[in-house]
Amino acid sequence: MFNYHKLLITGATLLTAITLSQTTSAQVLPKPEPEPPKGWQLLDLKENGFYGISLKPAYIFLQGKKSKPVVVATIDSGIDTLQKDLKSILWTNTKEIPGNGIDDDHNGYVDDIHGWNFLGGPDGKADFNETTEEVREYNKLKGKFENITDTNAVDKKQYAYWKRVKTTYDSTVTKSRTETEQLQPIMNALMVTSGYIKRGLSLPANGTFKQADLVKLKLANDTLTQSKYVWDSIFSQEGSNKTNAAIIKDLSEYLAKLNNDLSPDLEARKRIVGDNVDSMDQKPYGNNLLKFSDASHGTGVAGLIGAIRNNGYGINGVADNVRIMAIKAVPNGDEYDKDIANAIRYAVDNGARIINMSFGKKISPHKEWLDEAFKYAASKDVLLVQAAGNDSQDVDVVPDYPNDTFLDGSSTDADNVINVGASGPKLGEHLAGDFSNYGKKNVDVFAPGVKVTTVDTDAEFMTEDGTSFSSPITAGVAALLLEYYPTLSARQLKQIILQSATPLTGTMVLRPGSKTIKVDFASLSKTGGIVNAYKALQIASKTKGERAN
Repeated sequence: MFNYHKLLITGATLLTAITLSQTTSAQVLPKPEPEPPKGWQLLDLKENGFYGISLKPAYIFLQGKKSKPVVVATIDSGIDTLQKDLKSILWTNTKEIPGNGIDDDHNGYVDDIHGWNFLGGPDGKADFNETTEEVREYNKLKGKFENITDTNAVDKKQYAYWKRVKTTYDSTVTKSRTETEQLQPIMNALMVTSGYIKRGLSLPANGTFKQADLVKLKLANDTLTQSKYVWDSIFSQEGSNKTNAAIIKDLSEYLAKLNNDLSPDLEARKRIVGDNVDSMDQKPYGNNLLKFSDASHGTGVAGLIGAIRNNGYGINGVADNVRIMAIKAVPNGDEYDKDIANAIRYAVDNGARIINMSFGKKISPHKEWLDEAFKYAASKDVLLVQAAGNDSQDVDVVPDYPNDTFLDGSSTDADNVINVGASGPKLGEHLAGDFSNYGKKNVDVFAPGVKVTTVDTDAEFMTEDGTSFSSPITAGVAALLLEYYPTLSARQLKQIILQSATPLTGTMVLRPGSKTIKVDFASLSKTGGIVNAYKALQIASKTKGERAN
């Protein structure tokens, strides 16, 4: 999740690799775990040995049946509308005339052909580099509360909120400062060693290499030997199919996110978008541009849901007849409550039946707006699928936002919301993703989210970790159910998906975030299981739908 809901390069791993390269004479690498096959998330445990969603038997089950298209909205970082695996499945607003600068359908959004950008501003700009919510709230409230104490606070509720904000802020800033101090030297070392490798391979300055290329090096000196060791270590950790450029880009983006916490640009939103984030005044804002430099995440999410199947290119998405409505509302940093509430309403009003939400944060200053948007989606029979988060935390104890525990007490588990944790490829102690949030009450189910491959911007591909990817895989299963059984309600979709996840009671796994503590996998979510498309379709075929076809 953007928060970012996935840091693939850990400081400890990189520091160890670089330190060992300078001190270890034998240069013996630890044996890495074998990488799962590309697309393992779709495989079947019994047939293939990987704990995917059993998609092949699901499609065998569907043979001879007809489907109807389903609109799935992705509230994310945008999308590459020219991506070959996605271009033909984009939702198109047929009521809008492209490029005429007029709101033809009078929905408040000008030229919203494939979706909308709630981070957009005039002149084709977007506020896609943001800080965390606790940093924004701390700076907004400190003038009012920093000299207030428990004894002289007049508004006890507001003061309690301030204390939570400050505690979260202090923790975030400390973490960001520590990680920046650890990671910046590593970034410098990666840049330098990457240069040595490229020269050793006779690559141009903008050339890239993968782990397989390292065997071609002629180790003429200690510097090149150490550089090879560093990159061998890193590729073993991050995946042999990643390029040096992709790894450096991941780390660079993460460092930028940390810097946004330490040196926030608190005027960026006002300067670029120009709205008031603390007012739901219904004034139109944003633009219709969906691809910026941060569109990678949203493109990958869309691909997992519905990338064109069996076209000899890219990956196979889960669902075979979807239309992706792309809504850009999530920056590199924390999303604004206003944008997410408006994005949900936009998706619902424009025909989305399922909304994927691969984001989250620790503070929600206008949670009531999100609660109302969740309720609005429920009133229109729209399913919300969201990522549980990547902080290795028990969200029953430390909540992640948004969530379906409503402030007015009307819900602690909405019928139209599925919260998804991340699972790994093999049955065993690593079945739960080490980074995944969990919670017996507030996480509904797990789905593949470790070393998952999907499409990227500019005809590229990526293999990464994150509940950000578990969520769209689950949303894809929901879309598949709805394509072939269109009378199913959002409530029934959730019920069926949860019922399809067989509880893995007795399967002992490492608790996310721990290297030693083991827990029963069934204790990590409400269902205790992993999403299964085949079982879900079997249940759906026997379920009488609650809505008109």
